[in-house]
Amino acid sequence: MEPTVSIIVPVYNAQDYLERCVDSILNQEYTELEIFLINDGSTDRSGEICESYRKKDSRIHVIHKDNTGVSDSRNMAIRQAKGTYLQFADSDDWMAPQAVKLMVRKANETGCDMVIADFYRVIGDRVSHKGDIEEDKVMTKEEFASHMMERPSDFYYGALWNKLYRKDIVDGHRLSMNKEISWCEDFMFNLEYLRYARSICALQVPIYYYVKRKGSLVSQSMNISKVIQMKLMVFEYYNNFYKHVLDEEDYEKNRLQVYRFLIDSAKDGIILPSILSGAKKLGTERNIIYREAIQEDGILSEAYRSRKLMEHYLEPVALKHGLSISEVSFLLYVFQSDGTYSRKRLADILGLSRGRLTSVIQKLSLKGFIKTEEQKEKKGEEKKIRILLQTEAELLLPEFQIAMEDYGKAMLAGFSQEEIENYIQMSRRIKENIQKILK
Repeated sequence: MEPTVSIIVPVYNAQDYLERCVDSILNQEYTELEIFLINDGSTDRSGEICESYRKKDSRIHVIHKDNTGVSDSRNMAIRQAKGTYLQFADSDDWMAPQAVKLMVRKANETGCDMVIADFYRVIGDRVSHKGDIEEDKVMTKEEFASHMMERPSDFYYGALWNKLYRKDIVDGHRLSMNKEISWCEDFMFNLEYLRYARSICALQVPIYYYVKRKGSLVSQSMNISKVIQMKLMVFEYYNNFYKHVLDEEDYEKNRLQVYRFLIDSAKDGIILPSILSGAKKLGTERNIIYREAIQEDGILSEAYRSRKLMEHYLEPVALKHGLSISEVSFLLYVFQSDGTYSRKRLADILGLSRGRLTSVIQKLSLKGFIKTEEQKEKKGEEKKIRILLQTEAELLLPEFQIAMEDYGKAMLAGFSQEEIENYIQMSRRIKENIQKILK
């Protein structure tokens, strides 16, 4: 069976980081992949590491070549790729576990020609969530171009690694990386690709960890004349893109905005600030899972595994909407229950302290997801509140359904239909047995 996604990783003297990168790709939940590791004349152990992975997994293809640069490496892999989609990664970065699955799902659901996703920026042990487009819809080329015009020097638009491309567009228009430049070559490829893309959609979930190690043009020992020539070439690409996308009148209206890119590029290119706004300690940005507990036996460990698996599939919903796992779990529970509760019941079921529960309710109220109504207290009964889901919360229902479907598929992966039916019947009987005792 042909792979759905071809992931291309240029490799040059990356022995210290390469295993983390490749492991993150091999551990993707989406498995219909082929992975190209292009060893670009490395002088360290990178080539050996590539070969060791090739022997472990038949999906990995290794290309050894002389050091002719990252663009040439990518072009060689593009020509050999068989996937419907192309993805790219740099050897010193890594992917989030659901990266490929979420990108492919978005492309399949919308039929768009490019998916662009949020990402994490990593400096040392600090990480921050980066993104730009918050529209959850299919955009025309013109709509996407208007977003890009606002922040032309943002890595969100310029990089390859937070995007999913259609291979037939790349092949049909003979698109390739420009081997003559070593600055903004990714952005130039994106601009060429966008000329032929009809629709673009944004995924508001960070799917990639970008580590800032790459040097500036100055650090590449390039003379000033070459630097200026290269920057003017990139600006010409950028300017021509807008001339192609916009009609003459709109181009004239936005010419000054387009020329902002020339000003930004004078600062040494598509860069991100060295200080991370809203940074967290690396490892705390995602749902925390204690690996040792996942391996343990026992009733409580089993309950922990089940809860963490559900949280794993709720995490993209939380990241997309700027919610915590506790907030998303709270909303899911309210969706599935009667809507009137004591605070003690809510705290107990959700595994939260009373203080934490109060904080969750307050935050969801302020964000417009819920409204609460205090119920009249009946003698001898606990005081109750009614949770009213607002439109903002109702919009999450399709995403909750997808998360629950993913959870079910993961739980029953490899089961036959007969085994699934038996499991459902047994689960129902187990539930009834427990209810008899706890009623």
